[in-house]
Amino acid sequence: MSQVQQTEPAIEVLAPAEGRTEQVEGRTPWQLFWTRFRRDRLAVGAALIVLLLIALALLGPAFSKFLVHRGPNDLNQNYTSDISVPLLGPSKVAWFGVDSLGRDIFIRTLYGARTSLVIAVMATGISLVVGIALGLVAGFRGGKLDTFISRLIDIVLSLPLLLLAIGIGAACGASVQGCLGGLVKPGIPLVTGIIALFGWPYVARIVRGQTLSLREREFVEAARATGYGNLHIMFREILPNMVASIIVVATLLIPQNILFEAALSFLAVGVPAGTPSWGGMLSDATNGALYRIAWWMLFFPGMFLVVTTLAFNLLGDGLRDALDPRAGR
Repeated sequence: MSQVQQTEPAIEVLAPAEGRTEQVEGRTPWQLFWTRFRRDRLAVGAALIVLLLIALALLGPAFSKFLVHRGPNDLNQNYTSDISVPLLGPSKVAWFGVDSLGRDIFIRTLYGARTSLVIAVMATGISLVVGIALGLVAGFRGGKLDTFISRLIDIVLSLPLLLLAIGIGAACGASVQGCLGGLVKPGIPLVTGIIALFGWPYVARIVRGQTLSLREREFVEAARATGYGNLHIMFREILPNMVASIIVVATLLIPQNILFEAALSFLAVGVPAGTPSWGGMLSDATNGALYRIAWWMLFFPGMFLVVTTLAFNLLGDGLRDALDPRAGR
């Protein structure tokens, strides 16, 4: 019963050759999407960068074990936090140099990619689940329930997100005991929960708006006339027609969450100090103005952060143009 959205006509008329009739070749929605997507070179390049980043993050332990022979937190006793001690810059021994404690920045950057991607993907997944559920219910049921959920979305969006996130991170991450009687402890799950707590309203608002439009379409009326219930209509008829928009929202929400995590770690209220993070590495570089004599401590994690967020944004733009049926008009 679901309505299938097509981004462009599903047939292609080929020019007839002499003595031959016209041939009609059908194309699947996936072929239509791929045809439009591969025309966008920026989006294709961004997708390759994202895949390369994921591969480097996954291969971080292998580089650490077989190439550098040192973990991300292994200290070199020849280095101290005293800025008067010469620091080792990029070389054959350490590709990205070492920090003031002698830790390999290359390995820490790769492990920082793992941290950022895990937190961003998990927080985005939670935001999608909560936002889709609330948006579907609000848009489909309407009435007082829609008003309540809509006002809740407005309240969350009006809050000073960074200040609240800093407060929650400081309260629950100040000690190893955490908060709420040890129920919430510092670490990746805490940062993921904080980011997801403020990310779901964006998804819910988009899903609600599309649900309001789709619930009045003919295929929904046909499903209702056939005897299907509300849950079937919401999750089997309406939701599949929003997959394209949800994919685009997810690809645009991931870089936002990466920056959010980096900001919290930079302010020392994100992941613990023992967990490599791009934000934490930037904070180490600015501590005592070390970046003035060790530029590599600031440059490499900052470059990875900028390239990653830019690649995800370009990928999201390309997916939106390829999935939007009005993109080429």
